[in-house]
Amino acid sequence: MEKISSRQNKIISHVRRLGSDRAYRRECGEYVCDGEKLLSEAVKWGAKVKAALWCTEPSVSLPDTVRQYAAPQELLDYATALKNCPGVLFTVEPTLWPHAAPGRTLVLETIQDPGNLGTILRTANALGMDTVILTGGCADLYNPKTVRAAMGALFRQRVYEFTRGQTRAYLSENGLNLYGAALSDTAADIRTLSLDHIAVAIGSEGSGLSRELLDLCDGQLIIPMNPACESLNAAVAAAIVMWELTENISAR
Repeated sequence: MEKISSRQNKIISHVRRLGSDRAYRRECGEYVCDGEKLLSEAVKWGAKVKAALWCTEPSVSLPDTVRQYAAPQELLDYATALKNCPGVLFTVEPTLWPHAAPGRTLVLETIQDPGNLGTILRTANALGMDTVILTGGCADLYNPKTVRAAMGALFRQRVYEFTRGQTRAYLSENGLNLYGAALSDTAADIRTLSLDHIAVAIGSEGSGLSRELLDLCDGQLIIPMNPACESLNAAVAAAIVMWELTENISAR
């Protein structure tokens, strides 16, 4: 295992840039993760780990194809955009999900906070969603904050990044109607709807769903709440919607 002691080392520079530069991540086809637990998850689910940078004795058995390095904690702290790097930084290739029937589907539009996006993906995986679609300028799927909040869901959860038009076409081709969660007088109470063959779109807390996406929807729904409250956090709203989708199908 190569030992590293300089900030100028090429792997340190590479990992640091992966953590801070979205375009560079896309160009390299690689993103950075941290922590032994997440590394174990990556190996378990067959993710293509490229390199591992350890500040402790390696605790996860990795394939021979993985480049491994040893470095002091301060170099890991320098290389990562996150605080409190736990033991190891590693890089991994994004999972390329083949197109398949969508099943239980959540559409996310303009969710710009990476922590919220990661939390939604973690919840989607926990609740057995088949597909999550990102559209309309969501936060980067491979931002380190998204990756950390997702807690391994990126290795397991099918996620597509589509334009709004591609989203509508994909759902229509597979027999799914699209309902938008919206604060509207015409929105139906989610508890009264049959959610069979329905995908639900969630927008950002600040502006909700765009007019463009709402115009593509077959209907609108609302989560009933205290009238004194204006809105829910996007991750919380998504969790409620996904629970309803799961309960609806489980009850069939």
